[in-house]
Amino acid sequence: MVAGRTAGLHGIGPRAVRVKAPGKINVSLRVGPLREDGYHSVASVYLAVSLYEEVTARVTEDAGVTVTVNGQGSLNLPLDQIPLDASNLAARAATLLADLSETSTGVHLDITKRVPVAGGMGGGSADAAATLLACDALWNSGFSRDELAKIAVDLGADVPFALVGGTAVGLGVGDQLTPAISKTPLHWVLVTSAFGLSTPDVYRTLDDLRTAGGNEPLEPPEMDPKILGAMRAGDARGLADLLHNDLQLAALELAPELKDVLQTGVDAGALAGIVSGSGPTVAFLADGADHAVEIEALIASTGLQTAVVHGPAHGARIVTDFVA
Repeated sequence: MVAGRTAGLHGIGPRAVRVKAPGKINVSLRVGPLREDGYHSVASVYLAVSLYEEVTARVTEDAGVTVTVNGQGSLNLPLDQIPLDASNLAARAATLLADLSETSTGVHLDITKRVPVAGGMGGGSADAAATLLACDALWNSGFSRDELAKIAVDLGADVPFALVGGTAVGLGVGDQLTPAISKTPLHWVLVTSAFGLSTPDVYRTLDDLRTAGGNEPLEPPEMDPKILGAMRAGDARGLADLLHNDLQLAALELAPELKDVLQTGVDAGALAGIVSGSGPTVAFLADGADHAVEIEALIASTGLQTAVVHGPAHGARIVTDFVA
């Protein structure tokens, strides 16, 4: 259980708030050198997609934060990998907001997982973003969306984006967000895995591979503006040639079977395929909604776990609040 404060304000505001927040695809992810703070500088183009985590925050009589997790949908969701103690990112988000709020109470977080666990799509970050928004409403804390985004930085680089959603460029460690215009939907087929990859392990492997190859970067990376142009125009074919992920090399080193997955998607007619973030989820770009359905059917016929999504999708949003 996570320590928290109780304000005794159970009669004020809703007794429970349900929020959903999106997973993401890194349409482009360039990784620079290791910084003095132990993180890597990155230049990323984030795309929120229509696969949502859902968090219900409910007032409890006891102080502190408790967590339960359940899964929905047909994707591989190894829920036993998710901690239910103070190390859970959603629990950390609730505790952080409780420390900043004058009206916090005990809270139970019920998390419905739909984004692949440890899959490179920011599912844990979406949980944290949803929790911040839900607890803010639950406790009438009064933080603006921008203030919550600043709080979210302390929880990880992907958390602010899950609050904002849409399309954005992320610099620094990915937390310096600049929203980008991208209204025309892009359609993707996701292939998920029954295992996860540790993000720190993937970055560490990338460093090792670069050191061994003598190609360590010296400067922070830059974002290719052509990517935003293609996304703004909804030009899937133009974007296909621009997809890039520096972490893909490391993900394939740790999980060589992903090479076969990438080839399967290409054989099924995808415009391009890319490992999402640190993996192992693979995202295949389609030339429209009907094309995505065709690709998914062909990939699924090989026995792989698939889902069709589109983006940009909205950021964290309150679904409902209720008194009972």
